[in-house]
Amino acid sequence: MNAENKITVLIADDHPLMREGIRKILSLDPRLAVVGEAEDGQKAVELARVLRPRIVLMDINLPVLNGIEATKIIRREVPQAHVIALTIHDHEEYIVELLKAGVSGYILKDVSAEGLLNAVLQVAEGIQVIHPGITKKVLRFLAQADGQKEGEGRVPLTPREKEILAYVGRGASNRQIASRLFISEKTVKNHLTRIFRKIGVQDRTQAAVYALKHGLTDANLK
Repeated sequence: MNAENKITVLIADDHPLMREGIRKILSLDPRLAVVGEAEDGQKAVELARVLRPRIVLMDINLPVLNGIEATKIIRREVPQAHVIALTIHDHEEYIVELLKAGVSGYILKDVSAEGLLNAVLQVAEGIQVIHPGITKKVLRFLAQADGQKEGEGRVPLTPREKEILAYVGRGASNRQIASRLFISEKTVKNHLTRIFRKIGVQDRTQAAVYALKHGLTDANLK
């Protein structure tokens, strides 16, 4: 694959051995190219500004600037960069804060080499990757935080919008949704713009959490 067509990755972790291990795993796939490594959150932000990577693998517990704050800055200043949280933490508070910060994926460091590669490739295609066990914790935390009764807080969506949002909640890309519903990708994007506005979210990950929270992913889909 031509070098300029590769999926560029920035690794942010304060442990040299962890960075080396991740680099070696990513080097197994010719579609990926590690373009930089950062040992702290501030360095990750600085490198992201310069290198404009497509993927940032971000640890949470980074010195100088933690992973959550670094993610917020990168998502604001380098919006084309998709951040994947790669961490040992599976506490609800960390998960929700990173989702709010705009991560496109949340995976634990005990992930297999194949699992890490698949996560990077999926996020690069616009598919959010959140471990099923972590998703359950997100939903439980949100339910406790807002104290809403089941069904309360829903906004009116058309049947088609509910269908598309259900696919988003299951991690489908725009292309996959368009193929299954026999509509164009542009139509899918237009629907998502309206859906995001209606439910008050900024990105696909937040929309997916909304879909899961309100049980939309349990619907029978085509």
